[in-house]
Amino acid sequence: MHWTDRMRLVKVVLVCSAIAICAASLVWSHILVSDLAREERGRMEVWAEAMRSFEQADEQTDLALVLKVINGNNTIPVVVLSPEGTIQAHRNLDLKAPDEASLEKKILAWAMKRRAAGSVIDIHLDHDEVMQLCYDESVMLKRLASYPFIQLGIVFIFVVVAIFALLSSKRAEQNKVWVGLSKETAHQLGTPISSLMAWTQVLKETYPDDQLLPEMDKDVRRLQIIAERFSKIGSHPEPHPENINDVISHVVDYISRRTSNRVTITTQLPSQPFYVNVSAPLFEWVVENLCKNAVDAMDGSGCITITAVEEPAHFVVEVADTGKGIPKNRFSSVFQPGYTTKTRGWGLGLSLAKRIIEEYHNGHIFVKSSEVDKGTTFRIELSKT
Repeated sequence: MHWTDRMRLVKVVLVCSAIAICAASLVWSHILVSDLAREERGRMEVWAEAMRSFEQADEQTDLALVLKVINGNNTIPVVVLSPEGTIQAHRNLDLKAPDEASLEKKILAWAMKRRAAGSVIDIHLDHDEVMQLCYDESVMLKRLASYPFIQLGIVFIFVVVAIFALLSSKRAEQNKVWVGLSKETAHQLGTPISSLMAWTQVLKETYPDDQLLPEMDKDVRRLQIIAERFSKIGSHPEPHPENINDVISHVVDYISRRTSNRVTITTQLPSQPFYVNVSAPLFEWVVENLCKNAVDAMDGSGCITITAVEEPAHFVVEVADTGKGIPKNRFSSVFQPGYTTKTRGWGLGLSLAKRIIEEYHNGHIFVKSSEVDKGTTFRIELSKT
């Protein structure tokens, strides 16, 4: 299993575990709230019995006990309706009105609402008369019912902040690794390149007519360009207006001479100079990486088409090939460090291309389209602002 698949599996397991924990917390809270709701209903049934005893009190009724039960309810909102439907008594209601008549209407409407919700207990009196006790959950029970959601919301915010901090720390650490590796590579290349340049000059003077020396000189200069590219990583090079037609032409010329005749590279460029603010060495590196990946994807045989166009909001460069294609579920994975389909690949080319475009050019690179066994099109968008 590829490491990106393992990471995806780990993420799925973590997400499933988090969902299971949240679900278990909500279920347990629901059970607790249901138990408390049943307990409150039991208290209301006792309170209803106390009201029945108070309404039918005689010389033998212990009114002290009845009143203690009635006055003991200080948390549960309750309204008692007479057999005629008028308000007999009420407690713990947080209702306000400008006058008594308006307040009575509000209390009656509240009682009707609770009765429609099923929060009602019948109080049977003599002569087949029935009073009704309408009640609501206590403030404490309502708070307890909403507490798990508030708690999970706070935990979710904490987890999001923690993940963001970890990702930022990881990204900063990766940046240091990238910059350190690039600078060290440029430094290590510097000495042998200088030596090769000196030897090339000696060979030119010794064998001025040798036909291989110009090609050797080109390769040494190529090494110089590569070292320059590595040295620019982490230094935030200042973009300059460059003719994209020339930049792409340089890439095509270099790639064409280093691929087989079975690979055809065509360009669709504007007829007029096409100036864009870029760092030419780094942007060439991006297009080269896309072309090299295209050659690998086509197994050394096929067609690469490079298109440059100006859109209303962007300058666009597209690199299309006729290779093996990329599955849709891999569109974002191909830019992750370490992702590669080659047995000897490092999986850094597209990751580096993404960093160059997004961090140094404030642009965007993505897989525009791809079909398995038909080809892939990568799209680079550079903002005009």
